[in-house]
Amino acid sequence: MSIDEVSLLMSFYPKIYFACHTRHVNDPVKGVKLTAHQGSVLDHLDGDEPLSLQELALHLGVTPSTMSITIDRLAKLGYVKREKDKTDSRKVRLVLTAQGLKVKRSKSVLDPKLVESVLSRLSKEERTAAINGLGLLASAAEMEMKSKSFEKAWAKRSDKKTNQNKL
Repeated sequence: MSIDEVSLLMSFYPKIYFACHTRHVNDPVKGVKLTAHQGSVLDHLDGDEPLSLQELALHLGVTPSTMSITIDRLAKLGYVKREKDKTDSRKVRLVLTAQGLKVKRSKSVLDPKLVESVLSRLSKEERTAAINGLGLLASAAEMEMKSKSFEKAWAKRSDKKTNQNKL
């Protein structure tokens, strides 16, 4: 693989992203517009698996106090709720409400109308080639993510064995 291929992909991706990404997330029920950051927070939360504010802040690269402000706003809108941790009542876990899940499911990083507009500038053959190429990249990206997840799982397992052997 050449450095030129990597450079080209790194040059192409932002152009596609900026041409097609949504700048706001709309709540189809309430008519509320959320910022891209608030939408990203919803993307990282789940309705069943709670996450701590600190974990979320660390993952998104913001301070816990910044994340707390965002969570306060999302909670007031009824999208996020705080729950006491089942094992440690001093800790608070964050989960999406039913309304938060609806907004999360109804949004996309890309605006379908903008994507359609971009695709309409290509011939049928070019669209097919572009979509097939993106499909290949998406498959490779998925394999990369699974590989990283697998490596982390094995690293944790190895760490546990090492700690057990020390005892």
